[in-house]
Amino acid sequence: MMETEIDRELLEKIADLIGKPVGAFNIRKDTGCDGRQSTEHIDITGKTDGKSGIDIRIKDGTVGETCHIPVIITKPGIEETVYNDFYIGENCSVEIVAGCGIHNCGDQDSRHDGIHTFHVGKHSHVHYTEKHYAEGDGKGSKIFNPQTIVYLEEGASIQMDTTQIRGVDSTKRYTKIVCGKDAEAVITERLLTHGEQVAESDMEIDLDGENSKGRVISRSVAQDSSSQVFYPRMVGNAQCFGHVQCDSIIMGDAKIKSIPAITANCTEAQLVHEAAIGKIAGDQLLKLETLGLTEEEAEDCILKGFLA
Repeated sequence: MMETEIDRELLEKIADLIGKPVGAFNIRKDTGCDGRQSTEHIDITGKTDGKSGIDIRIKDGTVGETCHIPVIITKPGIEETVYNDFYIGENCSVEIVAGCGIHNCGDQDSRHDGIHTFHVGKHSHVHYTEKHYAEGDGKGSKIFNPQTIVYLEEGASIQMDTTQIRGVDSTKRYTKIVCGKDAEAVITERLLTHGEQVAESDMEIDLDGENSKGRVISRSVAQDSSSQVFYPRMVGNAQCFGHVQCDSIIMGDAKIKSIPAITANCTEAQLVHEAAIGKIAGDQLLKLETLGLTEEEAEDCILKGFLA
């Protein structure tokens, strides 16, 4: 586990891991398991239905534990689809740290399609973190196509933080969350593209239960000739509250399309959406430059603050 410097650097970038994780974990490397550990309250097992991936079962009442499930690809030519299913019991409060890193210095494409399905029991809270990062000077593309589907039972909640750091040539993201009574979903998405990279984000939050809540906060930066498409949708099927906010900074010859949508199927549904695309303001750059930063340093400072 973590045999090479590349392994260690990728795991630190995508999962903040330095050394062996504490608690439950499953580290996947180049299509195989590179290390796994269950705990008294969190059980991780390999799939038995012929699919590639794992099942994570968290016992009722589990509080304060973290489960790491990062994936790294260090060889060109690997293209995989992985299914991870989470079964979280009632009255839990846990953190799940995922993420995928690709190192590709070859001519063949590397691709990881991670399909995560969450079943969150009554009155449980999940904080889910997912980072994507790619590197390598080969001609082969680095591709991520994550899918995340979440079912929240009564009083359950999920805080989902997804980040695309840098180096990803192509990504198609799909997220769907179904909220039951008194359930709440908060999604914060951060995305950076550069060069000729392309990114699509397709998201739907179904507020099915009475007093359910949903919030989507999307922040992105498109540089050079990259392109991005966002399609977040909030659907109110009961007395509920939903808010969708998309903010983007566009630079160079990039293209961004943002299409937030809200649908109310109940007179008691309260739904709001906002979208803004713009360039970095000149007065912001000027102010930082007067403090001694170069234009490039000032630009980088603003972008880091925006995506923080």
